[in-house]
Amino acid sequence: MPRQDKVEQVELLTDKMKSAKVAVLTDYRGLTVSQLQDLRGRLRAQEVEYRVVKNTLARRAAVESGHGDFQDLLKGPIGIAFGYGDLSAAAKVLGEYARQTRIRVEIVGGLIEGRVMGPEQVRQTADLPPREVLLAQLLGTLQSPVAQLVATIQAPVQQLIGLLEAYKDKLEGGPAAA
Repeated sequence: MPRQDKVEQVELLTDKMKSAKVAVLTDYRGLTVSQLQDLRGRLRAQEVEYRVVKNTLARRAAVESGHGDFQDLLKGPIGIAFGYGDLSAAAKVLGEYARQTRIRVEIVGGLIEGRVMGPEQVRQTADLPPREVLLAQLLGTLQSPVAQLVATIQAPVQQLIGLLEAYKDKLEGGPAAA
């Protein structure tokens, strides 16, 4: 019979896995309590929650949240950074923390918008620009062919107008010259 506190932990982790846009798994071995608190503070500033979890409970939560293949990554001492805003925020903060403090925080893998990712794929999300920049780039890409199409359509019309004006000038100049 499972204990009530463990059942509550599994429910909490299940909810977090369902609601978070990203869940980055890290191996926190070697971090002191004060270093973990510093890391949590930096993550919290970017709307990312960091939790140290028991693997057995996290595996149950992964299955209950519909991410059964995620449980394969849950080995060894694991901390999970749950991100609710920007997809790349968790990976960026973890990478910056490791560079600034020279403390090894190994990314084990992650769950990004329901897809299980390996450590390298999670690290690559840190290089992504913010959502607003990506949307602006997409809009620019979509807008460029439309602008070219409009220019292509307008070019013959502009040429026709030029020809008609030249013909009009010729007709007006013709009778006056005679």
